Amino acid sequence: MRIVLVGPPGAGKGTQAVRLAKTLHIPHISTGDLFRANISQATELGKLAKSYMDAGNLVPDEVTIAMAKDRMEQPDAVNGFLLDGFPRNVSQAEALDELLKTEDIKLDAVLDLEVSEDEVVKRIAGRRICRKDSSHVFHVTYSPPKQDGVCDVCGGELYQRDDDSEDTVRTRLEVYHTQTEPIIDYYKAQGLVVTISSLGPVDEITQRALDALQREDESAK
Repeated sequence: MRIVLVGPPGAGKGTQAVRLAKTLHIPHISTGDLFRANISQATELGKLAKSYMDAGNLVPDEVTIAMAKDRMEQPDAVNGFLLDGFPRNVSQAEALDELLKTEDIKLDAVLDLEVSEDEVVKRIAGRRICRKDSSHVFHVTYSPPKQDGVCDVCGGELYQRDDDSEDTVRTRLEVYHTQTEPIIDYYKAQGLVVTISSLGPVDEITQRALDALQREDESAK
């Protein structure tokens, strides 16, 4: 399957993307991971992306599109993929349509994760990341470390990313509503949108998503 995952920041897209991609045996293509790799290596692209991300704004279209195109052309994405973080606006969605058209393939579904703004702020502002390994993530309320400020896994320092502060989260939500949310209507016009609630235990959300995607796949046949 070829799936686009959408929803506001804090909806749990990253977590669900990994789980869904593993279950469906397709690669999880996260532009966020691509950006972070460039940032950690202090490339010119990474410096540019970081300046936008730290301010709670979106990375320019041409950068995101180029990264996504390169990743989708890798061998493991031939039979499907799950896009997480791209497209983020209607222009990118149109660009993706053109990219897929040149390969004579199309999207199977756009999975929309719904969550309230208050929940988004609570989820993101409470997040703490390990400086040694960014894959180690904790939350002051939902999954606190055993020792405050210290990673349970490797002992690294836990910190709050600049773009996780409450003020920046509010800015990110404004950006989402004005720039990203319109792609839902764009894809609804193509009959691709499947909406589910992202509230509840992670396992339940994953199963909810899989059930919805299966129904969408069956209805398309």
